[in-house]
Amino acid sequence: MMGNMMGYGWWGMGVGSVLMLLFWAFVILGIVGVIRWFLSQNGPDRGTRGKTPLEIVQERFARGEIGKEEYEQMKRDLAP
Repeated sequence: MMGNMMGYGWWGMGVGSVLMLLFWAFVILGIVGVIRWFLSQNGPDRGTRGKTPLEIVQERFARGEIGKEEYEQMKRDLAP
């Protein structure tokens, strides 16, 4: 009775091994994905890479973070 692996035969061990490998691959990929997402959400320059200071000031003005007078002053300060 034990010779036939309780009715599953040798293919049962192979399928189990493949499923175990797939499980651990998904766990590892999930952990890596969460870490990458977390790192992309944090950081002092999130969303400002490759932008000039003037573009950042313009975006802040467009979002309403700064007023017109402050925007104009920053724009003059950043002018060459």
